[in-house]
Amino acid sequence: MELTSEQINRYKRHISLMGFGEEGQKKLLESKVLVVGAGGLGSPVLMYLAAAGVGTIGIVDGDNVDITNLQRQIIHGINDVGTSKAVSAEETINNLNTDVNVILYKEFLNSDNILEIIKEYDFIVECTDNFETKFLINDACVKAMKPFSHGGVLGFNGQLMTYVPGKGPCYRCIFGDVPAENTVPTCKEEGVMGCLPGVIGSLQAMEAIKYLTGTGKLLTGYLLTYDSLNMNFRKVKLPEKVSECIACGNIKKH
Repeated sequence: MELTSEQINRYKRHISLMGFGEEGQKKLLESKVLVVGAGGLGSPVLMYLAAAGVGTIGIVDGDNVDITNLQRQIIHGINDVGTSKAVSAEETINNLNTDVNVILYKEFLNSDNILEIIKEYDFIVECTDNFETKFLINDACVKAMKPFSHGGVLGFNGQLMTYVPGKGPCYRCIFGDVPAENTVPTCKEEGVMGCLPGVIGSLQAMEAIKYLTGTGKLLTGYLLTYDSLNMNFRKVKLPEKVSECIACGNIKKH
């Protein structure tokens, strides 16, 4: 593909980057990313991927906008309360960048629909707020050989990691299985600082862009944690993948 004069002007700050250039921008415009969750994490992910010029963005979310979301879910506004989060996010993206083709899935992921939904995408960004869906996405991405970024926030703390098939442990290798009910607090119970998902979500968007363009080093085999109260980032080397892992145990390491 060739960039139009309008695209060259729009993305000139990308094109000026050494090691990125027009080829990097073309890769983004030709890429397809699926974002699961249009909430706290999904908001910055969607807005930055759209602004960056990712050509196709899928949005999975079966929920509606609630006024309690607006403290952190910046892709939505007061006039969106009561409407579909997926539709609200699409409207914001369309206003931001008409280069982006938005595909909506106004539903929640489950074992029946996930493989069909993720199969067309180059990279998956997991922006969910419950462990059941996090493990579901991990297991489906491992099975379908799809790379994905995991993100999580609670209180004043956040974390993220990136899984690439055959290159490091998966989410299940590190966290085992869905925690027993009432053993881990939720954002609804403990709260979450509004700007925290903006930090973690922006980093997830960066991981997606790096993967799609082959730029830099990914958080593959590492967990990046963020303690916002003490302004402390820690990049933790993860153990090798678990050979007995029921998700990725039979995937050969590259």
